[in-house]
Amino acid sequence: MQIDTLIRTRWVIPVEPEGLVLEDHAVAVTGGRIVGILPSAEAASAFTPTETVDLPNHALIPGLVNAHTHAAMTLMRGIADDLQLMDWLTHHIWPLEARWVNESFVRDGSELAIAEMLRGGITCFNDMYFFPEVTADVATRAGIRAMLGMIVVDFPSAWANDAEDYIARGLNLHDALRHHPLVNAAFAPHAPYSVSDTPFSRIKTLADELDRPIHVHLHETLSELDQSNASHGMRPIKRFQQLDLLGPNLLAVHMTQLTDDEIAAVSTAGASVVHCPESNMKLASGFCPVQRLLLAGINVALGTDGAASNNDLDILGEMRTAALLAKVVAGDASAVPAATALRMATLNGARALGLEEELGSLVAGKSADITAINLDTLETLPAYDPISDIVYAAGRQQVTDVWVAGKHLLNGRKLTRMDEASIRAKALNWRQKLIEPTAQK
Repeated sequence: MQIDTLIRTRWVIPVEPEGLVLEDHAVAVTGGRIVGILPSAEAASAFTPTETVDLPNHALIPGLVNAHTHAAMTLMRGIADDLQLMDWLTHHIWPLEARWVNESFVRDGSELAIAEMLRGGITCFNDMYFFPEVTADVATRAGIRAMLGMIVVDFPSAWANDAEDYIARGLNLHDALRHHPLVNAAFAPHAPYSVSDTPFSRIKTLADELDRPIHVHLHETLSELDQSNASHGMRPIKRFQQLDLLGPNLLAVHMTQLTDDEIAAVSTAGASVVHCPESNMKLASGFCPVQRLLLAGINVALGTDGAASNNDLDILGEMRTAALLAKVVAGDASAVPAATALRMATLNGARALGLEEELGSLVAGKSADITAINLDTLETLPAYDPISDIVYAAGRQQVTDVWVAGKHLLNGRKLTRMDEASIRAKALNWRQKLIEPTAQK
């Protein structure tokens, strides 16, 4: 069979079924899709590739899914560290955004973020930020897969004037991306404390009509719950139940403050949780009870949050942190084993975005979204268990190659569609702007 690309490698880790490792195998790709995964010796006779890629010391995994980002905020990386969430937002981030966020800021910040994510093995990201049509253009040019948020807040910004305007602009984005092969849109109401009931109800109706996910920060901090009790007489999840927002298309981000009844409600509703362990720890927001969620049958994905609060976009790092933190929170060393953490970063993320039929595992028929990690390094040798090595020992610098829909976007650590020198220069230019004394006023 004539094919486009044959990737031969030491290990293939398909994620489906969980924990499986295929040694000395090859992945055959044509037309942007996986057409076979075979032992390398068999693949040599079964396929006639236009291109053969030999990665003898690598593990191939599904492309990583970053299920919660604010991509353009990479330009604020390190600008307001070591602060509580609401202090960080109200006294630093929101004032900077009010002054600086425009199409140019979002374009340059999104380029920096996408370059970082591709170099870290991320092939798909779920974003929530202003000017999503600009991020859509950057993602398209870079060749990465993205779900872009139709953001909604009650207050004005450089992008929209009020909730009605946000929704209208979001619908225009959805229409523009409706037939895009890699980039589409999700509703992204910011949080219970920044969106009122009327726009939430409108979003629910539209999400059902258009079959779109709803991506929202939820139960992130104790102060959020206190504010909700004071303003609405109930916790946010209860409010979401009354608004009929708690359903299978909901991506609830953070979820650090949960009762047993709330976990049961999320499970019954079929909603997904996006766990951002490093951001939660840095902002002292709390601990998501991941093991309890998984035992309740809840789909738990991983996100980095924005680089302004993490401060990196490193899903390999989040896997390790998520697995280790889950053990401490559960008081159980067997909680969230390495194979589960890898699934959270791949297939669970795809499922949260409604894309599990297209990506998240290396299976014949799915899109060829593939990440290659070199395990022949001092940091990961002697390599007894490649899944364990990837989760507990490997760093993103060991990601050498990335494909999205069969396109080779990272080749030997080099980005093939993005100008690294230009991205670097623009980032340094924004640094000069944002550290001006007036930028802090």
